[in-house]
Amino acid sequence: MSLLKCFQTAPKFWESRGPTSLLLWPLSWLYGIALRLRKLITDLNILQTKPVGVPVIIVGNIRVGGTGKTPIVIALAQKLHTLGWRPGIISRGYGAMTPIPAAVTSESNPSLVGDEPVLIAKRTHNQFPIWVYPKRAKTIAALLGSNPTVNVIISDDGLQHSSLARWPAREGGRDIELVVRDERGEGNHFLLPAGPLRESAKRDRDATLMTSDQAQKSTGVDEYFQGRRAFTLKPQLGLAYQLNNPSLTRSLESLAEQFPQNKNSKSIAAVAALGNPKRFFDALQKHGVIAKRIPLADHSTYSADFFKKIATKCILITEKDAVKCTGITDERIWVVPMSIDLPDNFSEWMQSILQRPDPNQYTL
Repeated sequence: MSLLKCFQTAPKFWESRGPTSLLLWPLSWLYGIALRLRKLITDLNILQTKPVGVPVIIVGNIRVGGTGKTPIVIALAQKLHTLGWRPGIISRGYGAMTPIPAAVTSESNPSLVGDEPVLIAKRTHNQFPIWVYPKRAKTIAALLGSNPTVNVIISDDGLQHSSLARWPAREGGRDIELVVRDERGEGNHFLLPAGPLRESAKRDRDATLMTSDQAQKSTGVDEYFQGRRAFTLKPQLGLAYQLNNPSLTRSLESLAEQFPQNKNSKSIAAVAALGNPKRFFDALQKHGVIAKRIPLADHSTYSADFFKKIATKCILITEKDAVKCTGITDERIWVVPMSIDLPDNFSEWMQSILQRPDPNQYTL
């Protein structure tokens, strides 16, 4: 079991420095030494990493737990398509059980290829090739072998994946690195296991994407953003649709009006198996939905019996949860989609990098 899997639910001591985090700090120091050694190996190209031949955009985070990457990957693919690019998407596929790189469609089994890749396929209506496998260079090779017209790759996570060569020129590799940040920030700023960071918050990146206004306010002006681009994205909740009848839609406001809370109980429950379920619950509340909150560990699975035990008249879940609810016919369950619009200045900046000329074309 990897160190990251040990922390599917973020412990409270990650958010501020105290006795527990200080006790674990020596382990974080050792982890930091390992990271520096890995970076040295990468910088010296001891493993002779080769670029993959097309531009690669990495959407990742330095904090353990979800910061809202998947909606950004979907928005990026759709935006690149409108700009004339032909994107493909790769993912590790959390919990994926494929022995070789595998293609994903909206009909794929989430337990075999991961819930997030299936969600991306559903939301994009199988418009873009999506492949999963832990070794990303091999995943890209397989994707391009089956889809030779793809001319840009979006990697869902992968900042810490050293097998993808970092840009210095248009030779493929890691052409754009995006760090996604939410309102939790970097917590106590310690590396794992004393804190939530996979690597230092000062790591190089091309831009920071903040998924809430609070993400920017919680940081202030410090070394984290000095000289770096930052874009604030605004996730939006859409019309809820019934799990077993997706054509039936309702506004969140109408559901809140139909199932009001009282002093003793709540008529609506909200369930979320996310890295940061509080973001989903808070977004519902902004639409007037005061729900019983049921947070679960990221990537949790569901059964009909689980929902039967929830004694409310309405249950709201995320689309990421919905892909794991095939065969569940509980009419109380409504799925709440989330989408992100990318600002024009971000799209223009991204285009400016992707359109840089390949220096190999001018080599004598």
